[in-house]
This record gives sequence, C-alpha cells and structure tokens, in this order.
Amino acid sequence: MRILFCGRPAYGHLYPLLPLAFAARAAGHTVVFATGADFVGKLAGYGFDAREAGISVGAAEAEATRRHPNGPVVDVLVTMFADVLPRRTMPDVHYLLSLIKPDLVVYEMSDVGAAGAARRAGVPCVSVTIGRSMPAGILAVAEPHLNWIWNGRPPADPMLGDAVLDFWPASIADPAPLAVPTRFPIRPVPWSPPGRWESPGTPLVYLTLGTVSYGKTDVFRAAIEGLAGLPVQVVVAVGPGDPSALGSVPSNVRIAQFVPQDQVLRDASVVVHHGGSGTTLGAAAHGLPQLILPQGADQFVNAEVISAQGSGLTLAEDDLSPGTVAACALALLGEPVHRATAQVLRDEIAAMPSPADALEALQGYVT
Repeated sequence: MRILFCGRPAYGHLYPLLPLAFAARAAGHTVVFATGADFVGKLAGYGFDAREAGISVGAAEAEATRRHPNGPVVDVLVTMFADVLPRRTMPDVHYLLSLIKPDLVVYEMSDVGAAGAARRAGVPCVSVTIGRSMPAGILAVAEPHLNWIWNGRPPADPMLGDAVLDFWPASIADPAPLAVPTRFPIRPVPWSPPGRWESPGTPLVYLTLGTVSYGKTDVFRAAIEGLAGLPVQVVVAVGPGDPSALGSVPSNVRIAQFVPQDQVLRDASVVVHHGGSGTTLGAAAHGLPQLILPQGADQFVNAEVISAQGSGLTLAEDDLSPGTVAACALALLGEPVHRATAQVLRDEIAAMPSPADALEALQGYVT
C-alpha cells in the first residue's frame, strides 16, 4: 500500500502516528507524511518522506483569536478546527493526493481537512484518536461548521469520519469512536525520539507537563518541592521550556528539556503529569500509577477516567500545593491497590492489536 499520514505539526499530534508508520514501513509499504513546516525536518530525520501541508495549531489559534478577539472560547475553537486549519490543509493535501496517489489516508483526528481532501479524491481514509473527542456541547456547535469539509456527505462523526483507529482501552474508553461504523482497536505504543538515558535510581518519579503546558512554572515548582522531600529520585521534563526558569533544585531532582520518555517510563515507579493523552496512555501501557494535574483541553477527562479506574489520583489547580503533591505521591508509591489496578490496565492494553496487526486490518479495509 501507499499510505499518506496527515497531522498537525505538534508532538502530541504526530508522534502517536509513528508506531503505525514504522510498522507500515517495516512491512514494505510506502509511507509519506503531510504536516506543517516545523515538523517536516523532524520526520525526515526519522527516515520518512515528509511534505509540507497546512499550518500549525498555534497559527490557526492566532487567526481565530483575531476574528473573535473577545471570545467566547468555543467560537475560537470552532473557527480553528472547522475553518482555518482545514481550509489551509485541504488544498495542500489535495495536491499531494494527485502526486502520491495513496491507497489510504491516515489522519490524526484534528486534521479533518486531510479527510475532506481524501473524500473529494475518492481515497479511503481513517482517523486516529490522538486524544479525547470534542465534548458533546462543543461538537454540537461545531458540527454544522464541519459539514462543508465532507463534500455534502457528512460521516458518522464529523471529526472521526466513518473509520477510526482507536487507542483507548475499554476500561477508560472514549465513547465517540465506539459509535463509528468501522473501528480498529490499536495498542497505544509509547514512542519518543531515541536518546541517551541512565536512570538516577529508584524509586523514580517522572514529572512532566508535556509540550503545551510547559510554561506553568508555578505548577512545576509546587510539584518539585513536594516530590523532592520524599525518598525518591525525580526526573523532570520541561519540554520546549527553559530548565533554568525553575531555579536551583535539590540533589535528588534532575531537570531536562526532553527525555526519551518511553525509556523513562520503563524505570519509573510513579508518573506525575498534566493528563495529556500521550502521557496518560504511555504510563498506562507501562502499568504505572499516575498523579494527574490537569491544565486544560481533554486533560480533565483523562484525569477523571484514570481516577475512576483506580490507577491514579487527581489534583485540581485549587488543591495543588507541595504538601498535597507529596501526600498523593506517597499514596501512589505505598498503597498496593493503585499499582495493582494500573497493572490490570497495562494487561488490557497489551492485549489490544499491535500496530502491525492493525495494519493488516487496514489492508482488508482498503481492498
């Protein structure tokens, strides 16, 4: 097969697609990526043919905010994902479709303009659940604005389309992909760029706020202060942020911009994080208890389902302090129920179809 992978140029949008792309390449399929300029070079560095298409989420947000300077937030979001992004993406992907002639388009769920281009070209397409679906209230507002993308034939879900690759295991499922007519379960495989990693010792607590909320210095400082007083080693990843902004830290705390997260998770005992879907699923895949400090977007839903499932705890912003972080981390380290429940979730994820298995199912879908 020739497969065109499409996604917005952001870590949390593109990196979840890579295990499937690597599996496709290993199986002898032709793989091409379409994304924004900022990530074309990164993907080329991993050996992929990458082409520029569309703009970044940040650029779309700036344009949507210019149109709605006084909000409300829902209008900004709808303008971003139902207008600015797809209108910039669709012509670029349309050109690539005529050039590459793929058998299948795989798009991360926010890159619906790529799906619109595929629909117009008659190319099968399948979405990927890189995060939680739009809340029902926002989707109800957005749906009329998304219908134009589908060329007069709205699918079962205006973001996910009629076929979806679904990372969410049953016990923390997202209900939206369950309603899509053709659903391919696929195991979430943590992936990060190769890097040098040496564990500082155990027990190890891994702290990150991802690549969007990295500027929340006050959250980082409260969490670091609380964790540093425990008999643990702490590794902090600040992403695009500046490690020096956190000032001096105790000797049992190591701060870096980026770490090879998939390797860190293999050594960690507890993960303290923002609740981004990639980190949530990565920690779950390794059977790790999680302390979630949600900052926005779908992070509150992830915090809710992980807490309800039993493998994690949540601290809302109003409850966040060094003391509460320390108390929650001690509970996750010391109370066996959280680790046992996390291992049940790990085993559930391990039983899901691998990327290679999902690829075989996609071949059947295309033919």
